[in-house]
Amino acid sequence: MRIMFLNQSPMNPEGQATHERTQSLLRSYTSPGTELDLCYPDEFEGAQVFRAMGAQSVLTGLHHAMEAPALIRKTVWAEQVGYDAVVQSNTFDPGVEPGRLAVRIPVIGIMRASLHSATILADRIGVTVPLPGHVPYTRRLLRMYGMESFVTGVRAVGLYGEQMEARKDELFAASVETMRALVRETAAECIVPLGGALVPYVVDPRDLEREVGVPVINTKSVSIRFAETCVSLGMSHSPITYPTANLKPEDFTAKAF
Repeated sequence: MRIMFLNQSPMNPEGQATHERTQSLLRSYTSPGTELDLCYPDEFEGAQVFRAMGAQSVLTGLHHAMEAPALIRKTVWAEQVGYDAVVQSNTFDPGVEPGRLAVRIPVIGIMRASLHSATILADRIGVTVPLPGHVPYTRRLLRMYGMESFVTGVRAVGLYGEQMEARKDELFAASVETMRALVRETAAECIVPLGGALVPYVVDPRDLEREVGVPVINTKSVSIRFAETCVSLGMSHSPITYPTANLKPEDFTAKAF
């Protein structure tokens, strides 16, 4: 089977080394026989919003709204060229819901897949996010998914940005402290770490789990394996929940007039 792992923003021309390292890690999560490609949306107007907000350490979900059309177009292209499923890289699921309205192959959102996996392992889930601006945004998504009753708290680690590999020890310590607080103060029994650029790309969830004492979900591996399950069993999103019009790929790029 072929799975596209779709990044949230266009590829940085200077980021080939990061691409290779990340793709290698993601491929290590796949089952034998699965081909996984880390792909990117085409350059689009508004892509700079993510970098501008990130430079200020204020990420609120606005950039995800700007990204959605480009992510949908890439999802349509994925189906057209023969991918069996698309996993949206970003842990806040941008473009997933509307993307399902455009294709019949499985489109997997990391946040939703990880939350539901966590509820199979525990009754009370703690969620960590990179920055304070992510907290209210995450709560809105939890309400939309109907998962509020499972989540004991959403707390920010307080770190994000480029060159996080150089701050790995600092990130690890801050993550452990935040997760331990969720366990201690909210009685969380399992942790879902949102912000995949931090966990698992920099810090391994297994190392955090050893320090925190409860399961820490690897959001990337869980979502990849769920996508594999869907493809292997011939499952996809319901045509009643997500009806799909008969559209051509060019309909997603052509202007109305």
